Amino acid sequence: MNSTNFRRGWRSNRSIFLIVSLIIAVGLIIASQTGLLSPLEDLVSAPLNAVSGLFNRAALAITDNINRFGDVQTLQQRIADLEEALALYQTELVEAREIVSDYGRLANLLDYRNTAQNQETLTADVIGVDVGGGLRTIAINRGTRDGIAVGMPVVTGQGLVGRIIQVSANAARVMLITETTSRVSARMQTNRVEGSVVGLASGNLIMELIRLDAPVREGDLVLTSGLGGNFPPDIVIGQVTSVRPSERGLYQEAQVRSLINFDTLEFVLVVTNFQPTDLSVFEESTGN
Repeated sequence: MNSTNFRRGWRSNRSIFLIVSLIIAVGLIIASQTGLLSPLEDLVSAPLNAVSGLFNRAALAITDNINRFGDVQTLQQRIADLEEALALYQTELVEAREIVSDYGRLANLLDYRNTAQNQETLTADVIGVDVGGGLRTIAINRGTRDGIAVGMPVVTGQGLVGRIIQVSANAARVMLITETTSRVSARMQTNRVEGSVVGLASGNLIMELIRLDAPVREGDLVLTSGLGGNFPPDIVIGQVTSVRPSERGLYQEAQVRSLINFDTLEFVLVVTNFQPTDLSVFEESTGN
């Protein structure tokens, strides 16, 4: 068969195919409308519905995962916001605690000021601690510009800290009473028995030269006596923790615990209206 005849046959067959297809389509439509194809439709729709259900479930799962991913991002952002807020609140809490702590210490200093009405005092911040060279000292942010002078006593609401030994224009150095070269004339609050409180290498205090017959007990408060003119009288030095005879047995010795924690000092008071008395001139006159 040549190409011309083939084309003519294909066109003729195509027309017949179209006519037959139209007839079948019209017949199927009529059969479907009249319900004749219902059993066949049910049979075919079952697998189609199953396939459609699979696609629907897959689509729902994908949508759910996308929503969950969005929820996770939202939760992560929320957690980050809460962590930032918590850090801010913790900072504010620390600041509040510092304010409360500073208020308590300053309130103690104010109580001391109100109690010691015969003393003029100046509040100072502790800006340095030095234990080098065996000398226990602290530095404060007050100096000659504030009227600070060598020899002035330094106290807190708990008692005696030490005395000024060096001064610059805007700072001063304080020797603590726990220093081994420190010596403070003292007496017991209850029976007025006198002695001398010195510092020990351990950082503790000991009251020496107490009479053997003096009734010294644990818990007795030790105060400055004012003898020697180096400190004003009746400033608390510490509390007796134990008593024993001295090595030679001529006196008693009392271990004294200061009520001050020298490791955490932040504020102190300088007694500005007290100047130590220089008794050396009388000693020189006696020697001549």
